[in-house]
Amino acid sequence: MTQKTVYEIKKYFLYFMVYSVIGWIYEEFLEVFIYGRGITDRGILIGPYCPVYGVGTLLFLFTVYFIIKNKPIKSKILLLPAVFILCALIATAVELIASYLCEDTIGYIPWDYTMYKYSFQARIALSTSIRFGLGGTLFLYVIQPFLEAFLEKIKRRTLCILFYGAAIIFAVDCLVFAAKVVL
Repeated sequence: MTQKTVYEIKKYFLYFMVYSVIGWIYEEFLEVFIYGRGITDRGILIGPYCPVYGVGTLLFLFTVYFIIKNKPIKSKILLLPAVFILCALIATAVELIASYLCEDTIGYIPWDYTMYKYSFQARIALSTSIRFGLGGTLFLYVIQPFLEAFLEKIKRRTLCILFYGAAIIFAVDCLVFAAKVVL
């Protein structure tokens, strides 16, 4: 593997972690301010992150982002509906797959969409798909370009320190989770 490839892998892992944390913050925001239930740990891991958001966003980056990246603003605006629909579809598929994985590994689904009129087995819902489409579009149009610019400005050594720190914390968290599932 070339140094450039290793560097790109580190960047994408950091994207994964940032978006997983943003997803956790979003989930907590919904719990506290929308549903009024107070702070509840919305993730299945110990840390303040929801990996399903990181996975979904990486899929957005690998499958949708190239459509708008480095395009003139007029083209980006014209592509908004397509980006929204693709993000909504990808996020819905990720959420559906994650629901089955959670049910198989931990014995339950960490969310329940029975309260939504249009849902499938309380695993996915039209309302959340629309929100994920909007969120994915926001990530690709606003947050990702900012995050890319930020990571390009920091030194490679700093990026490596961030990567290894986040990777160790996440790996330990996953090991603790796996131990709980197995035991």
